[in-house]
Amino acid sequence: QVQLVESGGGLVQPGGSLRLSCAASGFTFGDYPMSWFRQAPGKGLEWVSNINTIGTITSYPDSVKGRFTITRDNVKNTLSLHMNGLKPEDTGVYYCVRRRAGFAYDPLEDPRGQGTPVTVSS
Repeated sequence: QVQLVESGGGLVQPGGSLRLSCAASGFTFGDYPMSWFRQAPGKGLEWVSNINTIGTITSYPDSVKGRFTITRDNVKNTLSLHMNGLKPEDTGVYYCVRRRAGFAYDPLEDPRGQGTPVTVSS
């Protein structure tokens, strides 16, 4: 079955960097666009980044544009999120999500991992 396992979260000071990884299995990774979402304490799920199937097209909300970079390796079946210039408002649990091309995110249709926590604090 589909498995998405995130790793790399932790505690970092404001202005610091982290690299999150997601190991995918149980499906043909290169056939699906992928996303990162996050959920801050007490808040809803927030979209963080998208990447197309071959890694040539990415997109970000203004809140992380220029600081975060999403990449993928279709040989190793991994998705990554490189985060620089971290701010306290970046704190949350980060999720790797498998998407369907041309469809809006649907939690019932788009599987996600268990998440990895990121805390930005001095």
